[in-house]
Amino acid sequence: MKNKGRRCSRIRGTFMLVFLLAFLGVAPLQAGTPGQMGENAQQSVQTVRGKVTDAKGQPLPGVTIVIQGTTTGTTTDIDGKYELKDVPADAVLVFSFIGMKTQKLALNGKSQLDAMMSEDTIGLDEVVAIGYGSVKKGDVTSAIASVKSDDFVKGAVNDAAQLIQGKVAGLTITTPSGDPTEGAVIMLRGNASLLGTSDPLVLIDGVPGSLSTVAPEDIESIDVLKDGSSTAIYGTRGTNGVIIVTTKESHKEMAPTIEYSGYVSLSTISRKLDFLNADQLREKWKEGYTFTGANLQDYGANTDWLDQITRKGISNVHNVIFRGGSKNTSLTASINYRHNEGIFIRSDNDKYTGRIAVNHSMFDGKLQANIETIVSEQKYWTGGDGYSFNKYVYRQALIRNPTEPVKNEDGTWFERDVYFYDNPVGYIEESDGENRYRNARFTAGLTFKPIDGLALKGMYTRKGNYNIRGYYETKNHVSNTKYGAGGYASRGTDNYVGNYAELTANYKKILGLHTFSVLAGYNYEDNMNEGFWANNKYFPTDSYTYNNLGIGSGLPKGEAGMGSYKNSDKLIALFSRASYNFNNKYLVMASIRREGSSKFGKDHKWGNFPGVSVGWRLTEESFLKDVTWLSNLKLRAGYGITGTNVLDSYNSLSSLNYSDYFYNNGQWVRKLVPVRNANPDLRWEKKEEINVGLDFALFNGRVSGALDYYHRLTKDALWDYSVPTPPYLYGTITANVGEIENQGFEALVNVIPIKTKGFNWTAGLTFSTNKNKLVSLSNDKFQTTNDFFYAGYTGEPIQIETHRIKIGGPIGDFYGLKSVGITDDGIWIIEKPDGTRIPATESSTDDRQVLGNGIPKYYASWNNTFKIGHFDISVNMRGAFGFQILNFSRMFYENPTIGYNTLTSAYDKVYGKAVLQDVQRFVSYYVEDGDYWKIDNATLGYTFNLHNKNVVKNLRVYVSGLNLLTITGYKGVDPEVKQTGLYPGDDDRDKYPTTRTYTFGLNLTF
Repeated sequence: MKNKGRRCSRIRGTFMLVFLLAFLGVAPLQAGTPGQMGENAQQSVQTVRGKVTDAKGQPLPGVTIVIQGTTTGTTTDIDGKYELKDVPADAVLVFSFIGMKTQKLALNGKSQLDAMMSEDTIGLDEVVAIGYGSVKKGDVTSAIASVKSDDFVKGAVNDAAQLIQGKVAGLTITTPSGDPTEGAVIMLRGNASLLGTSDPLVLIDGVPGSLSTVAPEDIESIDVLKDGSSTAIYGTRGTNGVIIVTTKESHKEMAPTIEYSGYVSLSTISRKLDFLNADQLREKWKEGYTFTGANLQDYGANTDWLDQITRKGISNVHNVIFRGGSKNTSLTASINYRHNEGIFIRSDNDKYTGRIAVNHSMFDGKLQANIETIVSEQKYWTGGDGYSFNKYVYRQALIRNPTEPVKNEDGTWFERDVYFYDNPVGYIEESDGENRYRNARFTAGLTFKPIDGLALKGMYTRKGNYNIRGYYETKNHVSNTKYGAGGYASRGTDNYVGNYAELTANYKKILGLHTFSVLAGYNYEDNMNEGFWANNKYFPTDSYTYNNLGIGSGLPKGEAGMGSYKNSDKLIALFSRASYNFNNKYLVMASIRREGSSKFGKDHKWGNFPGVSVGWRLTEESFLKDVTWLSNLKLRAGYGITGTNVLDSYNSLSSLNYSDYFYNNGQWVRKLVPVRNANPDLRWEKKEEINVGLDFALFNGRVSGALDYYHRLTKDALWDYSVPTPPYLYGTITANVGEIENQGFEALVNVIPIKTKGFNWTAGLTFSTNKNKLVSLSNDKFQTTNDFFYAGYTGEPIQIETHRIKIGGPIGDFYGLKSVGITDDGIWIIEKPDGTRIPATESSTDDRQVLGNGIPKYYASWNNTFKIGHFDISVNMRGAFGFQILNFSRMFYENPTIGYNTLTSAYDKVYGKAVLQDVQRFVSYYVEDGDYWKIDNATLGYTFNLHNKNVVKNLRVYVSGLNLLTITGYKGVDPEVKQTGLYPGDDDRDKYPTTRTYTFGLNLTF
């Protein structure tokens, strides 16, 4: 019945898309076939002629003229003249030309329409979002990148981060997992914290949230604030950058429209590891290999275990947006449905998202009100206790003896009494779980403009996130059949409620050549999290699964558990910003934020975060006025201080907790023990950043871009230090002591190589570097025992750290034994740090050394868009270079001595000398160069030429591929591994493999 339900879900989504396609296939024909058009419609089509000139009256050849909402158009000849046939009398013509401002002129029944175009400032009038407001692109003095919806990555994406993957220099967005419930991993300008995360602050229409808050199809633009001068106004949350998401909205006098976008996608595993199949294993037996454990004997079957637990994931996404507006009121409403299937069986993810936004103005626009509500519900199957897919199952499918059957003759699961060796198919099928999340956000805002230039705004947001989860393992699950659990169930819930309030006053004034802008504001935020969980064992029946924990009998045996929690925090801030522009030449912007957090120690509740940036538009100077090939040149520089808030709400306070029991006077009593020391000096991590940049545009905008150099120093970085007891009550304390340095260079170049009547090609290239260093980790009060610490872990049976971070060195260094050869009997030869060589059997942990680094030195991308008639093609490519990856799969499975199935390469000669006969070890042989270049996305679209747009205004269909091709020397599944945290480059053996996705979709506007 469960499989049938899943099939029905896929069929239902696919049927919706097919139904729309069938409808659309008729509607355009009915609307646009001449034989079916009425007489009035026939008369509304005419030929339009005209001439296009510049501001001086000179003719402009090569200007593109398109009927708005279509791809029907023409270009002007050498005399600036044009002719366009079959134009509706009420059409709007769009005139565009490189270096000129785009114009939209209504035809209003005229057959002659001339246009005069003025010079464009290379998009400098384009609005860019900044903290608590927006500015023209030409006035930006900080490192800010803006990506509009037309430039988003196309096709199937899991979250909004993937929309700008490879689009912003210095912003690293990776998708190291194919799990449909996991999002992208984001890092901006390197690792800036030891205990904190790399996650940037995300604002959805000005309100803190996450990139999963809204549907990707509902986003209009994404702006990224990269440097300290732009993010300082966000204080303790600005260190990792700020991502500002603006959703689609209606505008005044906007005609009612309905926009539909939807797609069906097919996902497959991007690359399979080459393990022995049944015939290859039997061949090894014939060659004389003897095995223990899993591969002890031939059980007569031919089972592809990975194939048994994987599938081709069929997903579908549907998004509908309703928009319209009058002079005083506009409405936007959207609904989004996503059914994402993972490549592993049962790993499904369903999500519904709805949004309604209403804007209303009164008193000639002096009073404006807006209300927005976003709600979503997500539901996904879980194969583990509280999480989505149980990665242990993937490991079991890889190491399973391929000669074993899936089931016994009596229909029970085939199991064997081998350590950490379970039937992966049975493990999935006998597990049943569900996580369900409900998210709601309500925002109301009021803006009052009492006089010209002054805007007073108040906004309040109430947001909440609630989830409930359940998980059950049946009596046929291995936890019972091998380990006697008698059925296992758990149940849990989490609840989050937050309030966010913001008051701002913004005043702008122009006095001749001087433009002033002043912002002052206050914001308040509180957050509360609470939840509980419980589990039990030994159930009399499987009928209730996780819905009746009380009938289990694990409690009398001491094998049932429960727990609960609650925490809260508050954040209050006052902030101000002032900007000055003289004659569009000299630009200054300065901001200050004073912020208080309940998470800080009693002596450091408040902090100050200043930021300042300046800009000089050299092309406005007289000495460059005659340089005609230089369209824009702006030099800018900025400095800012931002912070990273403490993660734990109560880290500054001492705490006691109840621990194990002890027996006293005939009773079992819990111990009350210290678990945290008080630290009144606990405060934010402080990042100081300098950024110097250059914006440029050449040849009337045919070449444009930005160059940036930055230097960031994180001071007062948090770390856990060992302290003596007494005088301290607990053995460690979290303190602000460390310093981390990051510096790098970023380049963005946009090029228009070809722009003709029938063919346009635009290209964007990004390049970035980053170099980091742990400068210090000690002061007069707190010191580390050594000048280094370890991070990362291999897991059993090797059981050793993978990284070492040394003071004065970079984060991300692999640290292990350097293998340089192999003995004739298959034992690793290790080179010690002093250069001497010994067999690995004689080595120790003292013989380890640096083997590489898991963070790329260079990132690059190359994005291309082609428009050929009604066709559009986009190809996005990106890569990372100068880093290493520890291939866990080879380290564990490229060894013929283990008692499980192995990679076929386990029987190759190591260093061309002998087959490995050593135990599993972490050696440099498994540390590989991770350089890669990906054809990440390719999309081919076609926009239909609809002659009558009374019903259907736009129709586009497309096919797309995601993660299409990876060029790399890396031998693992995918070189795109996690690069954040303290042990980047570890390619875990149990990681959910990445996928390759093919998509067919359509965009439709009524």
